Amino acid sequence: MGELPGIVITGASGRMGQMLLRTVLASDKARLVGAVERKGNPWVGRDVGEMLGGQPIGVSVTDDPLEAFARAQAVIDFTAPAATVEFAALAAQARAVHVIGTTGLEAAHLAQISAAARHAVIVRAGNMSLGVNLLVTLTKKVAAALDADWDVEIIEAHHNKKVDAPSGTALMLGQAAAEGRGVALADVTDSGRDGITGARKRGDIGFSAIRGGDIVGEHDVLFAGEGERIILRHVATDRGIFARGALRAALWGQDRAPGEYDMMDVLGL
Repeated sequence: MGELPGIVITGASGRMGQMLLRTVLASDKARLVGAVERKGNPWVGRDVGEMLGGQPIGVSVTDDPLEAFARAQAVIDFTAPAATVEFAALAAQARAVHVIGTTGLEAAHLAQISAAARHAVIVRAGNMSLGVNLLVTLTKKVAAALDADWDVEIIEAHHNKKVDAPSGTALMLGQAAAEGRGVALADVTDSGRDGITGARKRGDIGFSAIRGGDIVGEHDVLFAGEGERIILRHVATDRGIFARGALRAALWGQDRAPGEYDMMDVLGL
């Protein structure tokens, strides 16, 4: 067991953190060596197994990420932008693969993550599922085949606890559509419509966000032309697909050269 890559999960008490813990514990390809939470969280100092409702496993939750990362070959991180930037620097210091599923990252965050990637492997993606990454590939191909007379709209739906919009996956899909058309997404983004907005601008890529209930994740890419529409769709019904994809990325990153990678690299798409 000691030869298996050791994994640390950040944000251990959260919905995604708990799913990641269970996924690693169930894997025969990796071992859980640490779990991290912020100072003051009630999970700190407690055994992971007990906090998941089972028997003790000998791994306690800590609020000292560097101490945990020093024992790990990979860190899986679905937390918040400020925390992720801090974890990127610490994971690089520990030379651990850093798998980032955090969304809502801005340009300043990405610059700091890129700096950390000079020293360690970072795999970052707005969505870790195979299906979504195939959808990204299809979106780019369809966008390249259709001219700007076809309106593009990214429609996403998530649970009512999600704090950022558009979702990281929606932005991935918008970026794919923009690349297919050979334009910069920032120049053609159309989101947050409200009131008298005027007619839609030719060539814009629109975003619409729905929040409600316990929706895991639904993404539609709508290409709307005169008299016809093309709709590409992915529906996630189990958050486990993201956890399994993240673990796959953590294992793939072992022995890779330092740098920034994404799930397209991991999946060979």
